Amino acid sequence: MEPAAPGAIVTLKDVAAASGVSISTASRALDERTTSRSAAAAHVRKIAEELGYRRNSFASSLRRGETRTLGVLVPRLSDTVMALMFEELERAASSRGYFAMVATSGDDPGDERRAAETLLDRNVDGLILATARLDDELPRLLRERRVVHALVLRTDGVSPSALGDDELGGYLAVRHLIDLGHRDIAVVTGPDFTSTANARLAGARKAMAEAGSKLPRPWTIAGGYGIENGFDAGEQLLSPKKRPTAIFAANDNIALGIMAAAHRHDLRIGPDLSLVGYNDTPLSARLPTPLTSVRVPLDHIARTAIDLITDPATEPRVRKSTPTLIPRESTAPPHP
Repeated sequence: MEPAAPGAIVTLKDVAAASGVSISTASRALDERTTSRSAAAAHVRKIAEELGYRRNSFASSLRRGETRTLGVLVPRLSDTVMALMFEELERAASSRGYFAMVATSGDDPGDERRAAETLLDRNVDGLILATARLDDELPRLLRERRVVHALVLRTDGVSPSALGDDELGGYLAVRHLIDLGHRDIAVVTGPDFTSTANARLAGARKAMAEAGSKLPRPWTIAGGYGIENGFDAGEQLLSPKKRPTAIFAANDNIALGIMAAAHRHDLRIGPDLSLVGYNDTPLSARLPTPLTSVRVPLDHIARTAIDLITDPATEPRVRKSTPTLIPRESTAPPHP
């Protein structure tokens, strides 16, 4: 069978006529949601391919009242974890026949609201937010408006959420340092308006309590998740004569900043100062001193988020994936 001439549009009616079936039968055979394995359906698909037919998924979705598009909102794509998270969400969405589009908020509530409205104006079938703050009104408004949505990496504890078990991750990081013999341990967390920072700090405190100790208040620093925040925290912790022998950084960017500060103070990561990061980004294992880090299964979190979007009635509403500690050369027993 000859394909259509270049530039010609092959319609569903053309495929049906060439296949000797009705238009409705041809439509069902070519519907990717309910692909039939019958010989008749296979024949229709073969004819469609030979003719060069391209199904208008957008028009079909509009007839069904959906666009097969999801909006993803992240604080910033310059953050490695957020970029990796979006890639996993895009992959998971594509496997379900959805297209994911991304917008950024800069962790600003006003920009977050505007970005969410922009995505909703484009008739997305659901929103996935990696921007949730503990003081954020947006998830509540989405619930009130019955907008299908899911939170990823962060949670408000109410809206459907897919995230890592951050309290367990913080516990694993500090327990590792304690098991190496450290007791003078500092923790540098992210912003206190995020569930991630609060939960990782809670896990660290739990590990210290088990060891019969506490985190000294001056050695518990909350800030941003950027490298510069890690450097500033490192300067604050490493400048005094009495300094910690180990630091748990609540993400790998913070750990990188602390590494830079340690270098400035002529401290070797590992022998002089043990350091644990979080998220196990690809760079962690390739640093001059490979970084011990807590690995979070972003692929599993992404698939869970898509599950929450496609089946919002499923329980539990907040689903946590298990993190894993990856020991490397940045942690070692303290000097005698």
